[in-house]
Amino acid sequence: MNVSTSSGWERAPLSPPYLLFLGDITEPAFAKTAFGMRDWIPECCVGEWGCPESTVSTGLPRMTPSQARAQGARALVIGVANVGGLIAERWVPLLIEALEAGLDLISGMHAKLSDVPQLKAAAGTHGRRLIDVRTPPKNIPIATGARRRGKRLLTVGTDCAIGKKYTALALARAFTQRGLATDFRATGQTGILIAGGGMPMDAVVADFEAGAAEILSPDAAPGHWDVIEGQGSLFHPAYAAVSLGLLHGSQPDVIVICHDPQRTHLLGNTHFSLPSIADTIDLTIRLGLRTNAAIRCAGISLNTSHLEAEAAHELLRRHSADLGVPAADPMRAGPEFDALVESCLK
Repeated sequence: MNVSTSSGWERAPLSPPYLLFLGDITEPAFAKTAFGMRDWIPECCVGEWGCPESTVSTGLPRMTPSQARAQGARALVIGVANVGGLIAERWVPLLIEALEAGLDLISGMHAKLSDVPQLKAAAGTHGRRLIDVRTPPKNIPIATGARRRGKRLLTVGTDCAIGKKYTALALARAFTQRGLATDFRATGQTGILIAGGGMPMDAVVADFEAGAAEILSPDAAPGHWDVIEGQGSLFHPAYAAVSLGLLHGSQPDVIVICHDPQRTHLLGNTHFSLPSIADTIDLTIRLGLRTNAAIRCAGISLNTSHLEAEAAHELLRRHSADLGVPAADPMRAGPEFDALVESCLK
């Protein structure tokens, strides 16, 4: 994907290609980092590896760190996003094996690689790097709320883990293919690993969330687009804070609402019903007006992966008719997605 990802500050450079580590997980939802990298930067992924008890696979060749190094891999990426972002004790011997094989370790977990004594010692012994991408820069400023030049699009979810990253990546790619100057702005660990840079919004102190979003998407030329990966949900009792800070700081001209029609309750909080798309549009617009009086909803992104093509097209048609804006699945090429792109750009 030929999309620039600069964000006004630099982190330690990553070292592709990668071996993707799946830990000991048995639930595919916890491997979203590995799946995201497989889907968006397959040319950087040589294979996968994990504990014997792991039952999840990305479909990439299974190989040891030594085999991956022989295939050109330069780093092992922890492709897991588990509850709490923890580095499990049973992973440590396998991660040390990767260091011994000559691979750097890259992690997007909340827990830091360098805080694990055995990993720090092994990295020093073998001259390898421990890279934690979920580390925000120092001295993030408080937001000013001042308007910036350029165009900005933010993907917004009815819930967390509902397609905001994939939608932003697909739209950024489509804008670039139309010859527009475009930056994909990553805000989570998987997006950062895909793009090679970004701002880990959920690791930023709350008072500086909007300021972090401002420096992630700086002043730009009038015709330039920043397509910003959304985080959390304004309706989620655990993650609404990061969503609001990102909304105010990114000052989007355009929002695209992301939704999974199969989901009925908030992920991890099943005693809360999923908000409707209409309510999500309304709340996002009302709150977004604080920093951009011209904010508008350009359309809806739906996950239709559970449906055959004909049923998916019918579902998209119904949502578009009901809400008065284009509805598309960004992973299905076709007229619905083209209409969504045109609505974003008009």
